[in-house]
Amino acid sequence: MKNRLIYMDHGATTPVREEVLEAMLPFFKELYGNPSSLHSPGREVRRAVEGAREKTARSLGADPGEIYFTASGTEANNIALRGTARQRGKPGHIITSAIEHHAVYDVCKDLEHEGHRVTYLPVDRFGLVNPADLEKNIAPDTFIISVMFANNEIGSLQPIRELAGIAKEHDILFHTDAVQAVGQLPLDVGELPVDFLSLSAHKFNGPKGIGALFMRKGTKVVPLYRGGSQENKIRPGTENVPGIIGLGRAMELAVSEIPQKKEKLEALRDHFISGLLEIEDVILNGHPRLRLPGNINVSFKHIEGESVLLSLDLEGVAASSGSACSSGSSEPSHVLTAIGLDHSIAHGSIRFSLGRGSTEEDVDFVLEKIPAIVKRLRGISPTYHAR
Repeated sequence: MKNRLIYMDHGATTPVREEVLEAMLPFFKELYGNPSSLHSPGREVRRAVEGAREKTARSLGADPGEIYFTASGTEANNIALRGTARQRGKPGHIITSAIEHHAVYDVCKDLEHEGHRVTYLPVDRFGLVNPADLEKNIAPDTFIISVMFANNEIGSLQPIRELAGIAKEHDILFHTDAVQAVGQLPLDVGELPVDFLSLSAHKFNGPKGIGALFMRKGTKVVPLYRGGSQENKIRPGTENVPGIIGLGRAMELAVSEIPQKKEKLEALRDHFISGLLEIEDVILNGHPRLRLPGNINVSFKHIEGESVLLSLDLEGVAASSGSACSSGSSEPSHVLTAIGLDHSIAHGSIRFSLGRGSTEEDVDFVLEKIPAIVKRLRGISPTYHAR
């Protein structure tokens, strides 16, 4: 019988911080004006929205006019990719990686159906793109490159500065899905030569249903839909004011705490990985060092990852078999197959993702429980006995 929840799925979503909730609450009741209205209640809310925009911009090293609030990181990705394709107005060439989140990967598949050519760059066994592969795949009609900052499943950190630099040399737009990285790693678009950067509040202890797109000044896209002048017509529709306020506050807090949080999570992560690798036939997925501070992704050979997840859940431990957006799929993760895992090993993978509330006690509890779970499941595994 589980006594308490040990939450190790921060890569899927995070709990809203108390300070963030407190900042949001007035905008559900007392401060309910429409920020597009000219009367004083509307103007008061508009000031708050612009204040959140300034906080978001400051946290990224951006100008407030370069921040566009969206409903999610997924929508931000769609605006960057589809909006750029529409701006081009004719079929062209897109480059991305083979391990993008579905919010980019599936968009690229759709754009292929619309006549665009897409190159999916391979990755090495650690999940890293080789900048030389990017360079050699650039074509005369390449108009945008999209490579994620940090992989949502295996945590590997891409050489974004180098990749974006190559794009800049060729005068090609560069987009990075930084949903997993914002609030976890220091980011400064003043030094990072990206044209678009996507983020989502619920990954750094903010509310769900609100994200943002950094779009560098001078970059143009055609909006995905019409209907109003909000967000400079890039994302029309009445703003999710409480969400925007929550995003700004959560980002302000998360970015200010990155140094100490990063140090703490890296220590917990490395301790966790060391303990898991003591178990027979366990593989670490992703780069051992160039990875998100709180990401641990391992494969347990000869057993199904979902069986491990359910057994952990009975012990009060919440983890994941990969991206929350892919749960329920019977196919192995495209990320894990791209790094060279065969289907059976990919199906035995688990992602633990730590957050600001994670403790050494939590990690030790899981390390204490997992060996018995793995032993029991392998005891009934035909592939384990057929070795």
